[in-house]
Amino acid sequence: MNQQHIRTVIIDDEPRGINALQKLLEVHCPEINIIATASEADRAIQLLQNEKPDLVFLDIAMPEKTGFELLKEIPSISFELIFVTAHNQFALQAFHFSAVDYLLKPVDSDLLKDAVERAKTRLEHKVNKSNLETLLFNTQQNRLLPDMKLCIPSLKGFQVISIKDIVYCEAASNYTNFFLADRSSICASKPIQDYEELLEDAGLLRVHKSFLVNIAHIKEYIRGEGGTIILTNNFEVEVSRRKKEYFITRMKEYYKY
Repeated sequence: MNQQHIRTVIIDDEPRGINALQKLLEVHCPEINIIATASEADRAIQLLQNEKPDLVFLDIAMPEKTGFELLKEIPSISFELIFVTAHNQFALQAFHFSAVDYLLKPVDSDLLKDAVERAKTRLEHKVNKSNLETLLFNTQQNRLLPDMKLCIPSLKGFQVISIKDIVYCEAASNYTNFFLADRSSICASKPIQDYEELLEDAGLLRVHKSFLVNIAHIKEYIRGEGGTIILTNNFEVEVSRRKKEYFITRMKEYYKY
């Protein structure tokens, strides 16, 4: 595939949304070649199967079928995806967990250029679609945060894990090591600060500058200046003095004691 000639399809139920995105791409992303557009889900499905584009911009909130429902009807997805959405916070959290690109309406030109650059990189390296599979899993109705899956970018590509299987995370410079319930581990190519914000609502707590712990895997707490946590794998984590009050408060909220 010629990186200067990325065959692209835009799917949006609003023609003005298609037109606005087309104009932005023409001005800011000259390597994009828009081969077709669609405003109806059934036509879009047929278009994707026939045209086999490199890249698709897909709206989520369409009246006939959502973008997620549309994707589930395509037997084999061989294109890169950038979602365009005005969707709710739950969906945005699912995107973050899944490492899939999305753009909020109205589309910002700088964010558009960044998303296209990432898509080009994935096309060039033929990155697998585990991130998209993770997103579709996470956006199923009524899924609780701890039951969701996390797509972890590693040096090899992506690995997918269940959040409930994370016992703790440990900082390693600009990387993060994940330690799982089956005693395996994964090195993620992102710093622990990124996961602190992302996973807090799913029950992973920053109790020390170097550690996030999964509250569901805490077996015992031993009092001290900050205290010590013993996890289900018997690993001991020190609670920093300044995180002690936060940790105790979250434990009381979780266990209702």
